[in-house]
Amino acid sequence: MKEIPEPYVKANQAGIVLFVLLSALLNQPYILLVLWIIQVVGILTGKNVFVLIAKPAINVQGATTQALELQRFNNVLAIIFLSLSLLLFLAQLPILGYIFEAMLFLAAGAALCGYCIGCTIYFQYKQLKAKRMNKLKL
Repeated sequence: MKEIPEPYVKANQAGIVLFVLLSALLNQPYILLVLWIIQVVGILTGKNVFVLIAKPAINVQGATTQALELQRFNNVLAIIFLSLSLLLFLAQLPILGYIFEAMLFLAAGAALCGYCIGCTIYFQYKQLKAKRMNKLKL
């Protein structure tokens, strides 16, 4: 299983927090579109702009790691929240757009502080999947 150094994960989370914060403070939801593009390109190519920018300043020697599968799951969740937020802004429903923007901000901010809600969701998903597989075997 491929692993990603945690400082790279934190660089991506910090980038998400920064862009969402800028979008909200500047009242420019289209900043989220730039963030959406960064995240989608990262998923498709494995190259994340935030990591590429931070890489020269980050020492990953001896750093803890995260499973690539888990990081991809979290990035997909971020893309879903960004997509919903952008679609709601386009539909002229800014309050709902800001709600999804705020949820992404809180999730990425909590992850920076050490609690990963996406990891919790992923764990519960894996548990449910394992239980279903065990029932099928019986």
